[in-house]
Formats: sequence, structure tokens, C-alpha cells
Amino acid sequence: MFVLYLKEIKSFLTSLVGYIAIGVFLTVTGLFLWIISSESSGGYNILDNGFATLEPLFGIAPVVYLFLIPAITMRSFAEEKKTGTIELLFTRPLTELQIVWAKYLAGVTLVLISLLPTLFYYYSVYKIGYPVGNIDTGGTWGSYIGLLLLGAGFVSIGVFASSLTDNQVIAFILAMVLCFLCFSGFDYIGQSGVAGKLEPFVVSLGINDHYHSLSRGVVDTRDVLYFFSLIFFFVLLTRFMLEKRKWK
Repeated sequence: MFVLYLKEIKSFLTSLVGYIAIGVFLTVTGLFLWIISSESSGGYNILDNGFATLEPLFGIAPVVYLFLIPAITMRSFAEEKKTGTIELLFTRPLTELQIVWAKYLAGVTLVLISLLPTLFYYYSVYKIGYPVGNIDTGGTWGSYIGLLLLGAGFVSIGVFASSLTDNQVIAFILAMVLCFLCFSGFDYIGQSGVAGKLEPFVVSLGINDHYHSLSRGVVDTRDVLYFFSLIFFFVLLTRFMLEKRKWK
């Protein structure tokens, strides 16, 4: 499993996909946080807001990840199916679940790598704050945990979408739609009035409700368990899709 994990990481880092994904994430967040004015960016510019906080980063990053993570994961199984190498992959002494975990963890690692350079944003805000260091460090780290868990959840959805088809473009679109539905879909359903008294429950099924809680810097066990449950759910669904080949 570890060998396959390293192979996946290497395939990301030896192709343009990984670098483009990381570069786009840092470019978009950097532009919105530091370059584009608050009037044009919707209030995300840290310098214009005049507050020593990284809240704008945790507001815009999920939207960027909605597009970038499906681009990262779309090749996970779709490419293997199209090239026929998936049968070779199954000849290795690995279970379907181990194969899924290896590909999933490789995607999460890339998400983590994309987040590491944003620590420079934290350092910058820490230094320009008045007085120096006037930033809620504990709350910021809690928000980073929330963003990492959100990214990990999106990766599990993306890997599942990739297992459904041998076309990378379709895998990308499916992953993006599923990520959007899981992130905001339950909010729209709950707020539409259709759910009635079940509105709080329906909203709590969505990623946004739990991410919003974590992005405030409050690491609640219930929110962490939600993300772990989401990840395991889609990992097991992916395993189920791979096992279907045995029934044909």
C-alpha cells in the first residue's frame, strides 16, 4: 500500500497536474487576499479590511477547492480504467480497500502541500498586525484543521467519482457536482422550507455547516467525527464500485 501511495505522489509531482493545482490555488487566494481590492473581491482583501485575521482565506479556499480537487482526483481510477492498467493494479497483493486508501491519501497529501505555503500568509498577518502578533493563533490553527478536513472530504468524493467512469472529464464534472451538493446542497434544501421542522437536521448533513463551525477556530468533536464519517462513507463506496468488477 505504501509503495502505491508513493507511486501516486510521484505521478502527481512528475506531471503538471500537481504543480498547476497548487499554483492555481496559491495564485487565486493570493490575488484575492492581497492584490484585488475588497470592493472588487467581495471583502476578501486582508489589507483593506484592516483586521489581523486570516478569515478571508478560510472563506475563499473552499470555493477554489471545489474546482481544483476534482481536477486532482479525476485521474485516480478513470485513467487506470482507460489505459487498462487497473487490471494490472489488481494483480498486486493488495485489497481493493488498500488501493483506494493509497490513492486517497496521495490526494490528501497534495491538498496538505497546497496549504503549507499559505503559512506565509499567517506569518505576514502576524507581522503586520498592531501590535505585532495581534492574531488569534489558536483560532487560526483550528480553522486550518477545518480546511484540511474539508479538503480531505472533497478528495474522498473525487476518488469515488473517478471510480464511476473511465473518462477523466466526466469524472471531473461528477466530482465537482457531488462536492457542490455535499457542500451547499443541504443548505439550499434546508433553507427552502421543504424540510420543515427537519431543517436543522438537513442542514447539519452538509459539509458547509460543519466547516463553518471549524472555520471559527472551534474544534468540536462532532464536526471532526462528521468529516471522518464522510470520508469513510465515500472510501467504502469507492471500494464497492471496484468490487463490482468481480460480479461481471
